[in-house]
Amino acid sequence: MIPIAAAIVVAVAILWVAHALVAELRAARTEATRTRALAVLQTFSPGIAAAHADPRVLITWVPLARAARQLLPAEFALLDAAAGGSFPFNTERIQAAHAQWTAEWLAWERAHDAEYKLKAAVLDRELASGESAVVRARLEAVEREKLDLYQRHYQEYVQIAKALQSLF
Repeated sequence: MIPIAAAIVVAVAILWVAHALVAELRAARTEATRTRALAVLQTFSPGIAAAHADPRVLITWVPLARAARQLLPAEFALLDAAAGGSFPFNTERIQAAHAQWTAEWLAWERAHDAEYKLKAAVLDRELASGESAVVRARLEAVEREKLDLYQRHYQEYVQIAKALQSLF
């Protein structure tokens, strides 16, 4: 009977050690996941800050975040829970960036229009005081410059706006 009792004691000891080992492995895995989650948080912190200043940076950062999310789902689950939503860029943040981009465009458009109206008014006044081919040519140049600058800026606005919309 003693050998059976000894075998039972050894089996219980082995089970206890195995249970303790599994618990330690789980704890180590959990700690490694938290450590990687903190590394992800540090990695995306500059992008989060930059996105508040310039909506265009989301065009680069959001695809990176999506790729990282696929590679590290457990880490992003921890970060999502801590952030109370999709980390690092949720749909609301992307929509706000698009709205910010549009508002900045509209402000630029108004300023651009006012600047060139003033330039044209000065030249119109010069033209009214006496017919001059040089003044007329300068007025035409101002109109071309206004249109060229507007078209370049509008092209950039549309490209960025479409790229931001594609992130929704």
